[in-house]
Amino acid sequence: MTDKKAHLTVDGLDAAIELPIYNSSTGPDVIDVTSITKNGFFTFDPGFMSTASCESKITFIDGDKGILLHRGYPIDQLADHSDYLETCYLLLNGELPNDTQKQEFTNAVKNHSAVDPSVAALIKTFKRDAHPMAILCSAVAALAAVYNEGLDITKEEDRKITAHRLIGQMPTLAAMVYKHSQGEEFIAPDSTLGYAENYLNMTFGKAGQAPKVSQVLAKAMDRIFILHADHEQNASTSTVRLSGSSGTNPFAAIAAGIATLWGPAHGGANEAVLKMLEEIGSVDNIDKFVAKAKDKNDPFRLMGFGHRVYKNFDPRAKVMKQTCDEVLAELGLENDPLLAIAKRLEKIALEDEYFIQKKLYPNVDFYSGIIMKAIGIPTEMFTVIFATGRAVGWYAHWDEMVSSAYKIGRPRQLYTGSVQRDYPSK
Repeated sequence: MTDKKAHLTVDGLDAAIELPIYNSSTGPDVIDVTSITKNGFFTFDPGFMSTASCESKITFIDGDKGILLHRGYPIDQLADHSDYLETCYLLLNGELPNDTQKQEFTNAVKNHSAVDPSVAALIKTFKRDAHPMAILCSAVAALAAVYNEGLDITKEEDRKITAHRLIGQMPTLAAMVYKHSQGEEFIAPDSTLGYAENYLNMTFGKAGQAPKVSQVLAKAMDRIFILHADHEQNASTSTVRLSGSSGTNPFAAIAAGIATLWGPAHGGANEAVLKMLEEIGSVDNIDKFVAKAKDKNDPFRLMGFGHRVYKNFDPRAKVMKQTCDEVLAELGLENDPLLAIAKRLEKIALEDEYFIQKKLYPNVDFYSGIIMKAIGIPTEMFTVIFATGRAVGWYAHWDEMVSSAYKIGRPRQLYTGSVQRDYPSK
C-alpha cells in the first residue's frame, strides 16, 4: 500500500476520480482502477498487456533487463545449483528447503507418482496418432474425477497433497502419452531414480529391463523442467487462475492451462523451431532464409529468436545453451545436419548486426528444441514436456490465489454491437 494517488480527469465530470497507487517490491507500481466503475467506466486493455490481474509473490520478470526471479532467486542460479524438485518446493513454499524438508518433499512426490488405472485406460482409448497435448489435457482432467470426493481446497493439507499428486504424476502421464503413440507397454515409475531420470526411463525404457539413463541427459531434462517451471502471468497461468477462481477442482483448472499452452503462440514455439530447421533443410540454404527473415515484406520468420517478454537476452537461454552443448557432445551429434543448421543460425544471430540491433537473440525455445530433438523426443511431444515442467508454476499460482481472499474472475468488455431493438412483427 501507499499514500500515493493518481487522479483521472474525464470530460463531463465535475471532479477528478482519485485512484490509489500500490507499490511493488520491484517492477512497476500499479494504479487501482476499480473505483471508476462507480462513475460508469471500464478500462480497455486488449490482451491485458497493461493490467495487473492479481497480486503475487512467486515470480518476477523484467524483460528489458533480461531478469527472471523465482521467489527472488535468479533463474540461472537455480539452474546451476538447484534441481527441479527443490525449485518446485521453492515455488510452492516461498523458501528453499533444508535437507530434511527436501527429502520429505521428494519422497512425497515419488509416493504419488503412480497413475490410477482408470486414467491409464483412458489414454489407451485414444488413436495412436492423436496429438499428445489432446491426450495429456484429457488425462489431467480425468485426475479431477479420481481426486474429487474428499478434496477440500480450503484446507492447506488437501492442497499440499494435491501438489504432490500433480508433480508426481505429470511425468508419468507424459511418458504414457509417448508410449501409447509408439504402441509400447507403459513403464511404471521407479522410486530409486531421480525425477528427470525417472521420466526418461518411463519414456525410453523397456518393460522388464533395468533402467539405463545417461546422467548428462537426465541433468539436461531436469534443467528443461526448471527453466519452464514458471513464467509469471502468461496466458496459461492466467487461465488456471481464472478457471480456479470459480472454485473448480484444481486438476480441472490445470487441464484448462494445458489447453491454453497447446496453442502455437504459447507453448508450441520449440516445436516451431524444429519445423523451421526442417524447412531450411541444409546449411547451404541458410543465407536465403536469413534474407527472407530480414525482408519486412516476406512473412517468413525465424522461430526461436527474440521473445515477446524479453527485450534483452532470454536469461533461460544462457543456461540452455550450455546444456545444449553438453548434450550434443554426449550423444556425438555435433555433425548432425539439422543441428548443424541450428548452430549456424545461432552464430549468425549472435554476430549479425541486424539481429543484434533488433535484439533477436536465441531464446530458450531454440535451445530446448535442439536438446529434445537430440535426445530423441518427437516434436509433437515438446509441448507435453513444457507442460510437465510448468505444472508446478500453474499450481503455485492457483494455491496462492485460493489461499487468500479472492473473487471469481469477471472481465468486462467494450460493447459495440446493436442497441436494443424489437423483434419484427409478421
